[in-house]
Amino acid sequence: MKKTVFICLIAGGLLSNACSDWLDILPKNEQVTADYWKAKEDVEAMIASGYYYMCATTTYLIDWGELRGSSIFAYNSLEKGKLQNFQLTASSSLCKWNVFYQVINMANSVIKYAPDVREIDETYSEAAMRSHQAEAYFMRALMYFYLVRNFKETPLVLEPYVDDSAPYKIAKVSEEQIIARIKADIKTALDSGAAKEFYGDDEWNGANKGRITQWALYALMADVCLWSEDYDNCIVYADYLINATASWRPVFMLVPEQWFTIFYPGNSNESIFEFNWDAATYGTTSGSPSNYFTVAASGEYQYSPAMIERLEAETQEVILEGRKQVRTLWGAYVVPAEGSDARCIWKYQGQGIDMLTATRTSKDANYIIYRMADVMLMKAEALIWKGTDSWPEALNIINQIRNRSYLNNLDISLDETDEQGLLEVLLNERDIELAAEGKRWYDLLRFGKSKNYKYKSIFIEMIVENNSSVNDSWIRSTLKNDYAWYLPVSQDEIEVNDLLEQNPYYQVTNK
Repeated sequence: MKKTVFICLIAGGLLSNACSDWLDILPKNEQVTADYWKAKEDVEAMIASGYYYMCATTTYLIDWGELRGSSIFAYNSLEKGKLQNFQLTASSSLCKWNVFYQVINMANSVIKYAPDVREIDETYSEAAMRSHQAEAYFMRALMYFYLVRNFKETPLVLEPYVDDSAPYKIAKVSEEQIIARIKADIKTALDSGAAKEFYGDDEWNGANKGRITQWALYALMADVCLWSEDYDNCIVYADYLINATASWRPVFMLVPEQWFTIFYPGNSNESIFEFNWDAATYGTTSGSPSNYFTVAASGEYQYSPAMIERLEAETQEVILEGRKQVRTLWGAYVVPAEGSDARCIWKYQGQGIDMLTATRTSKDANYIIYRMADVMLMKAEALIWKGTDSWPEALNIINQIRNRSYLNNLDISLDETDEQGLLEVLLNERDIELAAEGKRWYDLLRFGKSKNYKYKSIFIEMIVENNSSVNDSWIRSTLKNDYAWYLPVSQDEIEVNDLLEQNPYYQVTNK
């Protein structure tokens, strides 16, 4: 299979250059009829389309996953400021979900029509077909997981939109139904036994973490189980990764000096799944986080004042111990100019060398969806929620992550702490380790809603304490309504789908 099929940006580059080869593969109206499916190459092309459109979600994933969490601020955009301050309206382009449903449509098409191709094309093996379907199930599950965390309720579309006769008007379903479908899709993909461990036989220049593997399925399931408070199974699926012995397994890299290789050059041993770009080969970087996070005193995205305090405190802690900082200064952040108050995102711009001249020669950093440190901290969180007997193991995992960054073990007496205190330690660890990786808002949201909103008031205060760009009383009053934690449904969608109901918070406030 040609490597061009599975690199996200190649699709974008070919589309923007009107390359006939790509346009011959993907119909211009993006409706793929049953007559399209004739050969295995058609299935491969549709899988490629799914990867391309997943990459196209990156800017949404950054904004949705970071701004409301207030560890990163968007300083120069009125609309992004509204998202950050819980003032977004249904007319905003930031609440559009069409690109996510484009991925879902590609996945639905492969799931439905790949078996038909198998009957027509004798060169299309059963193993290849099931492998493609496993990738498609992951794509559909991942996109719905982002949708449910941002909209809570959303239409559940399981059939491909093949022509204008297909029903377009579809009502939303509950969060519980969506989560059940996500888990079913992941389980179907895993039970097939067709998800690959590694794509080493692909002509893909080593970008092996840019395709979906069984490891990615395990990581996604652990994440979904944690979100749905299924803590036992979160631990089970996290352990499939943590305790793996297969040759091509992802591994938590213990050497501190290797930490930055996660981002430069990327596709590291620690990575599980990431969206890949490659400017040197294909000449485009559109959508890459390197182009979204710039290093400049006036750059749009910068760490918030509260996050800067946390990052700089860790920097000083390590330096005072006579060690070299790993994941803070010249890891997560950089000072763009002497005397500047700005703290810019560095992990997608630098090469891991502590000087501003050591920036990436090409703005094509990958966007990591899952890596091992993330999964380990998922397990630690599940262990905390499970109760005191599990806390020593949770603390041990947190300390493993810290030790990798030359930090000492946390000085915590488990007999003198409580669940809330330990969860806050866990959230802080995730905030620093996974800074600017699109995790922060979902971590806080999960904390706020779990155990029947047990820590709702604490969640609200955490947002208030971190957000310095809007009035505290506004945030407190707004977030008392649980539906304000989610995005409005785009007005454009409501106008074409009269079965679609607006998020109740935005109905009440006429937003």
